[in-house]
Amino acid sequence: MEQNLDQWNDLKKKLNIQPKSPSFEEREIWWCSIGLNVGHEENGKSELFSRPVLVVRKFNRHIFLGIPLTSKIKEHHKFYHKIHFKDKEQSVMLSQARVWESKRLTRIKGKLSAEQFREIRILLSKIVLGDYPAPHF
Repeated sequence: MEQNLDQWNDLKKKLNIQPKSPSFEEREIWWCSIGLNVGHEENGKSELFSRPVLVVRKFNRHIFLGIPLTSKIKEHHKFYHKIHFKDKEQSVMLSQARVWESKRLTRIKGKLSAEQFREIRILLSKIVLGDYPAPHF
């Protein structure tokens, strides 16, 4: 794990000094270098420490709210929402939504349908604003 943290730190330094960020829009799904994170935060995979991320809200050309995707389908789980994208079922991990720097975006995968995007924004709003009760631990 220590070596992976060093590799991620090296890549993060390279991402940080990039002179330009890619142009992106809401509803797009991008490969995003999300890195190695702490505890139960979702990690990226491969040498780019990346995974697909849905751009939910663009704040400016540098910062956006994004939700990582997974190929795991968890039916009836309020923090996972199944989507259909490019003929594949995937899930957005609503509890992993966070703000990202656009320099982390490496390659666009495509754009989610407007209908699915609307559903995700409603669900995310309910989770963040507390319309869903918090889980009991």
